[in-house]
Amino acid sequence: MSEAKKFMFLNRKAPYGSVYALESLEVVLISAAFEQDVSLAFVDDGIYQLVDNQKTDDIGMKNFSGAYKALGDFEITKLYVEKESLEERGLTIDSLMPLVYEDEDDDWEEKPSIKIVSREELAGIMEEQNIVLSF
Repeated sequence: MSEAKKFMFLNRKAPYGSVYALESLEVVLISAAFEQDVSLAFVDDGIYQLVDNQKTDDIGMKNFSGAYKALGDFEITKLYVEKESLEERGLTIDSLMPLVYEDEDDDWEEKPSIKIVSREELAGIMEEQNIVLSF
């Protein structure tokens, strides 16, 4: 059996107002089902996809943000948020959903999935990927 390819999904768009965020999430889950090494990066307005307590009633769109909480169940545990994008929008790690996964190698301890990284660090992580898909 061949080694899993490293797939990174680069999320640049706000969660509502276009189909990009939802389409990305759907492709991420499909990729994980095929046992690929999946990670997500959130930059620019894409970081709004992870903001906690999203309310969509006033815009008439279904709130799909709860689906991010299931990523750990699909062994998607690497979510990178670009520090500069977060700061440029006046947000902090505390503004984001508390996304966690259970680490089977550490007695199923819950660990955070979100990692705040600089632009430079993210560029290095992206270089390590086999495939980067931008949404």
